[in-house]
Amino acid sequence: MTTFPKLCLISAVASMLVMVAPALAQDSAFPMREAPRPETTNGVPHVQIDVQAIPELSEEMLRQVAEFPGVVLGATRVSLPGAVGFQLGSDVPIAQPQAIVGGREFAHLHPDGSLHASLHPDTARAAIDAGWAVAHPWADQRAGWEGFVMIYTPTTEAELDVVLKLVRGSYSFITGELLPET
Repeated sequence: MTTFPKLCLISAVASMLVMVAPALAQDSAFPMREAPRPETTNGVPHVQIDVQAIPELSEEMLRQVAEFPGVVLGATRVSLPGAVGFQLGSDVPIAQPQAIVGGREFAHLHPDGSLHASLHPDTARAAIDAGWAVAHPWADQRAGWEGFVMIYTPTTEAELDVVLKLVRGSYSFITGELLPET
């Protein structure tokens, strides 16, 4: 292959990446969360203090996440007993392996209804600024974990919609595959 065709190919691939990259970062605009931020521990285990899950909202979250392509729900590999891991099947590509905390788990739901997820760093910052999440205590400890957050327990269906938007964003960030909005 001569130099000119190689340059054309490189230019075409770069142009496609420039067009696709913003879509893969997901929409990072979130409404301000109206409820006060729950208190959380400063270390590991990283959990909310005095917050209880609303079982119907947790069940609906798990139902919807189970419909993501290639996701298997099961015992977490990296969290507390009773947490549900959102595992990617071996046939699902991983575009951001450095952002995965353990195995092929891109997020997990705690018994208190909160969850840890790996987000694009810009999405994580927007979620934190809008009151939906807090950075994990280890988020600055390892390259790739800049977007590792705890998303607060949803307490209403409207809050669940925002939390599910964040979970879809985590899936898309980790896999490089967009999920349709619901």
